[in-house]
Amino acid sequence: MILDIDVQLEYQMSGPTDMILQVQAPDFADQRVVSESFELSETQHRATIAGEAGMGERVLIRTNGNLRCDYKARFDVDRPALRIEEFKSVPPHKLPSDAVRYLMPSRYCPSDQLQSFVAAEYGNLSGGYLIATLRDWIYERFQYVPGSSNGQTTALDTFVQRQGVCRDFAHVMIALARATAIPARFVSVYAPYVTPQDFHAVAEVFLDGTWHLVDATGMAAANQIVRIGVGLDAAEVPFLSSFGPAMLLSQSVDVRVV
Repeated sequence: MILDIDVQLEYQMSGPTDMILQVQAPDFADQRVVSESFELSETQHRATIAGEAGMGERVLIRTNGNLRCDYKARFDVDRPALRIEEFKSVPPHKLPSDAVRYLMPSRYCPSDQLQSFVAAEYGNLSGGYLIATLRDWIYERFQYVPGSSNGQTTALDTFVQRQGVCRDFAHVMIALARATAIPARFVSVYAPYVTPQDFHAVAEVFLDGTWHLVDATGMAAANQIVRIGVGLDAAEVPFLSSFGPAMLLSQSVDVRVV
């Protein structure tokens, strides 16, 4: 699948401000860059560092005026949409070192507080079949309601309220997976059928020795996704972090199938 991505951002700052930006998607075997342009307004400082788990890049910025970002890219996504039910879980004692951290509770995913629920409701299931069951349970029981959550909303909050946006659906999926001792992480992505169009968030779970994308909103299949970055939860993968006041002037994200 060929996807065109068009992102435009503009923020106003009242004075010198440090920022971290992560909107560029990396080039991997399952998502190849066909073409790309990335333009920023004038900055006092600009440097690039690796993203979490080596996924993508973060741009460190120091600016004294408005920040404008224009990112356009075409990607060739060559990733099959596999039946996750067919994959087996890896016992914690056999996990590779880079997957172990994604077993742990985190700021937005207090998985330890959901262990009793998962054990009582789904204790007889395991592996990919368990993940598919949890994914479908979230999709069927939760409502996608823009504006129903904020930057402080955790997976536990969403679990109780039964509503949220993609970030919240991903947090619940991650927390429930970790509660069953399956490593799970947060993934910021681009996807064409997200409504309304915006940066999207899904989960990634570690089964049968590799990572598999899971979208509990039902809006993006694995073969329709371009990954931007990964982390324990949304706190590690914001598209923009500002270390000072920043007012949003405009933002648009457009992802289309070519």
